[in-house]
Amino acid sequence: MNVVDSLATSLRADVSAPLLEVEQLKMHYPVARGMTERLARRPQRFVHAVDGVSFSVAPGEMLALVGESGCGKTTTAQAVLRMLKPTAGAVRFEGTDLSTLSQRKMRPLRRRLQMIYQDPYESLDPRFRVRQTIEEPMLIHGIGGSAKDRRQKAIEALERVGLTPAELYLDRYPHGMSGGQRQRVAIAASLVLDPVLLIADEPVSMLDVSVRAGVLSLLDGLRRQRDMGILMITHDLATASHFADRIAVMYLGRIVETGPIKEVIRNPQHPYTKALLSVVPQRDPRKMVKPLILTGEIPSPIDLPTGCRFRTRCPMAEERCGQIDPELRTAVAAKGDDHAVACLLA
Repeated sequence: MNVVDSLATSLRADVSAPLLEVEQLKMHYPVARGMTERLARRPQRFVHAVDGVSFSVAPGEMLALVGESGCGKTTTAQAVLRMLKPTAGAVRFEGTDLSTLSQRKMRPLRRRLQMIYQDPYESLDPRFRVRQTIEEPMLIHGIGGSAKDRRQKAIEALERVGLTPAELYLDRYPHGMSGGQRQRVAIAASLVLDPVLLIADEPVSMLDVSVRAGVLSLLDGLRRQRDMGILMITHDLATASHFADRIAVMYLGRIVETGPIKEVIRNPQHPYTKALLSVVPQRDPRKMVKPLILTGEIPSPIDLPTGCRFRTRCPMAEERCGQIDPELRTAVAAKGDDHAVACLLA
């Protein structure tokens, strides 16, 4: 048993515990102050990119984190991976709080935490052949043994993601492959380290519709076969509804609704979730759903509105919505205790 596996075994106190636990995570960025503001001693202002997010991911589970662009999804993922140091909150991976670890102590754990980026052409080095791209993580983490062993592991990783025969792809450059093939190479480079948690940041948004199903089916099969947890970040509710187990809807730095994917899709409680679902195309053209178009601009994450953050765009807002900031609680009309919503009207 190597050092990483030994450390992981000692950290996993309870096999039934969640793989990842995020509790009240916050990411606040200070806004630069000019000379006039400094002389006037105006208080420091902050961008509330992520402001009190909590969720968990179990082994073999796929959690979809959905929301509009700019709501804080990617920032949340970067904080989970400790690419960013959280302002507050806890990120527990296999029982260990990553937010308190130094970069030196984080290094052995990074092998077990991997990320797939949105644009495979940007995430792959155009100067590297496929073989070099997949072997580089092994060289960094000191695994794979000899060059022959690393080559064999690279072949196995390519075959695992459906690029067969793998020998035909080893010496290709990214520009010589399609978008779907590039994304599969990026997935292979992450899987070669045998991670237990995979964070997929919009993994199919840059791909053609015909290719998306194949990549998502690949991720779905891998997490079921390997008991791997997946945090999938997406703005596409239709995609999430087909592959995820649970969903967390995010708006302006906070989660406003969460629960089992089928329950939330069929019985949405938050007005924001209802608006997102209203524009999803229906399979049956005879089922006409009137789109719920939100008016107004998204509030500034620097000057947040009082009370509910969604009230400035909510078609159902009441006077009390501007006075009370709702917390995530079990919805009255929910069919289970695990369906929570942050809305006074629900």
